[in-house]
Amino acid sequence: MRSEAPVHEPPSVPGVVTAEDMVATARSIVAQQEPSGAIPWFAPTNGVPGHVDAWNHVEAAMALTTAGLNGPARRAYEWLASVQRPDGSWPAKWVLGEVTEPGGESNHAAYVAVGVWHELLMTGDEDFARRMWPTVRRAIEFALGLQTTRGEILWIRHPDGAAADHALLTGCSSIYQSLRCAVALGERLDDPQPDWELAADQLGHVVARHPEAFADKSRWSMDWYYPVLAGPVRGADAARRLAEGWDVFVVEGLGCRCVSDQPWVTAAESCELVLALDAAGDRDRALELFATIQHLRHEDGSYWTGWQFEDRRHFPGDRSTYTAAAVILAADALCGRTPGSRLFKEIAGRPLGPSEPSDPAACGCVPATPTRTANPIRTRI
Repeated sequence: MRSEAPVHEPPSVPGVVTAEDMVATARSIVAQQEPSGAIPWFAPTNGVPGHVDAWNHVEAAMALTTAGLNGPARRAYEWLASVQRPDGSWPAKWVLGEVTEPGGESNHAAYVAVGVWHELLMTGDEDFARRMWPTVRRAIEFALGLQTTRGEILWIRHPDGAAADHALLTGCSSIYQSLRCAVALGERLDDPQPDWELAADQLGHVVARHPEAFADKSRWSMDWYYPVLAGPVRGADAARRLAEGWDVFVVEGLGCRCVSDQPWVTAAESCELVLALDAAGDRDRALELFATIQHLRHEDGSYWTGWQFEDRRHFPGDRSTYTAAAVILAADALCGRTPGSRLFKEIAGRPLGPSEPSDPAACGCVPATPTRTANPIRTRI
């Protein structure tokens, strides 16, 4: 059934951004939304169009709802459902409505569960959630079709049907949160999915305890903070992980680098780090970093993607929708104003955090024995 949409004010962070500021930021996303409802990384800039991918599209839709722009957010979800492929995936990239990279990425597919759960929290609209549930189910099944026996999820299925030969730590961390949202959504809609919960348990354990399962992308800041942001790593392990990478990635007074070996800070990575810090209980540093990144705010409410601090110029020169979205979601987490503000801390009242493996023999944490039952996870790569 449909319930009344909860009334909430857009997020604000006292002394840093107002609710009106965040609405202006959301409007900068809508200004770049395509007529179809798709939200590209950026509108054509200097003759170069931005591409669309399902993950960043969903993040932008979440930010629109958070700021109260429900109509454009619904158009975004309706478009996404309309272009899902029969196998549950979406192309990795579209440009101006044309598919340019047809492979299906696992974390792109799974993230629709986070968006639909967030939309349900924000609006209370169960009719919408039920309409989107088949889309979520197909997407999650696609992602889990790329899960290995050990528990990690390979990053892409190529157009010829072949799976990638490696998994990505950032992507798998995000999928962990997606699976938790998908499980909660199934329970809310009276269609529980216990296998998904087992898969999430195994995946979260592998993210936290088995670095050998993932390709080395350690130069990217996302691989540093995403296990904390998405929930597999919390507590003392989260504090230790954040401390170990802080001086590598954070530039005092400017923000978080995108990659460790380039003089480039980005607002999106900085705001995701804000979310990770806040989820880990380090609110003071989260607030400080959020205030720091405001040097990338444009007068129209949008945000420059990044700042190259050796050349002292905005780089790559666009004001991206995913950056604006990350700012809005970080502001919401810091102020705790909306029903979706705790999305990176808990799902359906259950705190995000480390998980015990559903099959410790599969990842080598206990010796396999002849009498052990088969791996309960339905993944077969």
